[in-house]
Amino acid sequence: MDKKVKAALIYDFDGTLSPGNMQEYGFIAAVGKSNEEFWHESNVLAEDFDADPILSYMLKMLEHAGKTNTPIKREAFQATGRNIKLFKGVESWFGRINHYAEERGIEILHYINSSGLKEIIEGTPIAGEFKKIYACEFLYNEDGDAYWPAVAINYTNKTQFIYKINKGVDSVSDSHLVNAYVPDSERPVPYEHMIYVGDGTTDIPCMRLVSDRRGHSIGVYNPDSEQGYQKTKLLLEQNRVSMISPADYSEGSRMETLVKTILDKIATDSALAALAKEV
Repeated sequence: MDKKVKAALIYDFDGTLSPGNMQEYGFIAAVGKSNEEFWHESNVLAEDFDADPILSYMLKMLEHAGKTNTPIKREAFQATGRNIKLFKGVESWFGRINHYAEERGIEILHYINSSGLKEIIEGTPIAGEFKKIYACEFLYNEDGDAYWPAVAINYTNKTQFIYKINKGVDSVSDSHLVNAYVPDSERPVPYEHMIYVGDGTTDIPCMRLVSDRRGHSIGVYNPDSEQGYQKTKLLLEQNRVSMISPADYSEGSRMETLVKTILDKIATDSALAALAKEV
């Protein structure tokens, strides 16, 4: 192929690239709560007021930080991110996949699409690998203290970022360009060149959207969790994901084999499409 094609690898974060919930790596303990207490309070708040669970957990973070005089600053969140455990092979994953895609004439773009906190993800050693991190985020006052949600991403509004990636719109706040008419042939990342990687219910709408538009979705599970495997296997049986894999990103893993095979297909399909246009 003379011209590189673009493909996108879109990842959830918690349970996908990292085990557990990112808030559990320091913040919850810092405000004097156990993980069980914090999430119970957040879930009860959402149920009592029929509120969005994501906004509920963000409110609880602000409430507990205020009660305990715990600074809730971007820098503190990023420090938390430096302590986050990643699944096996994640840190070397991007270099290997980028190299494989490059050899096949593909420019691979990596994105995060998460209901976790952008500020924490920014502190992880892999933050620089992503073209864009779509995740929940706070607004900060002149003293650098978080005081209100800026972005809250739940299971359904996650899908908006699939449309943004398809049209090459990075801005979260944009509602004009993403809805403007663009012929399919002029969109930077076709849906069929997307690979969505997620682990749970918050990813189902995105995985179905990508799969239904001839892209690929991979449901992952913690290799140490039989319950996680059974849950993800059910997603496959219900046709909500294209395929499943342990969340092991090391060289030679099933995950690597799946993604490389999909990239091979993208390269072949693109070459055939180019040949079909020749007279």
